Amino acid sequence: MRPIVLVHGAWHGGWCWAPVAQRLQAAGHRVFAPSLTGLADRAHLFGAQVTLATHVEDIVRLIEWEALDGCLLVGHSYGGNVISGVADRLRERIAHYVFLDAVVPPDDARTWRWADFNSDADRQARMVAIAGTGAGVALPAPPPEAFGVTDPRQQAWVREHTTPMPVGTYLGEIRLENGATSGLRRTYVAVTQPPYAPMQPVYDRLRDDPGWSYLTIATGHDAMVIAPELLAGLLLELAR
Repeated sequence: MRPIVLVHGAWHGGWCWAPVAQRLQAAGHRVFAPSLTGLADRAHLFGAQVTLATHVEDIVRLIEWEALDGCLLVGHSYGGNVISGVADRLRERIAHYVFLDAVVPPDDARTWRWADFNSDADRQARMVAIAGTGAGVALPAPPPEAFGVTDPRQQAWVREHTTPMPVGTYLGEIRLENGATSGLRRTYVAVTQPPYAPMQPVYDRLRDDPGWSYLTIATGHDAMVIAPELLAGLLLELAR
């Protein structure tokens, strides 16, 4: 059975994948859902040294140390930045890259920051949040509603577990010297109930791009929290 590596989005941690991971494991897959450095159960490592490049290194090292060549690599939201950096280094060693309602750098990008994904207005708003509540070192977590989570119990779970993002993950740059996922097997999965407004430019760019397989899933942005059974079923299909 193909191994599956699940990379969470901003402010989250490996915890958010637990309901999905349990279903994938029950189907016989080896599943890894690490928390990225400085977040969740690794929040004690928060600091100025933590950047997007750190998170790319987290996943590259996991794949290499656990001998996960041939895995299905899934990145959610901010995790799309991470798995793009991984793809630039590991290329065909990963069987299939899956972007779950995620950031995707343009294929011709040679450098990339998470901040490059935002419009000028959104970037300015985040810089204000960093300078204010984030005390210059962090990007504070938004409320669960921002991720499409509407169930009160799920909202409480997300609110209790989200942690600030180190500012270096937003402003730190990675180099994409080999085209990231360009030319590799890759699938984009867009949420539809409701669509996630910040990802609309990505939806529009990739929907008819022949270099991508483009799928939809009828749930909100935090699909692994809101509809774990539905998402697990889709990932099992992709893993086959």
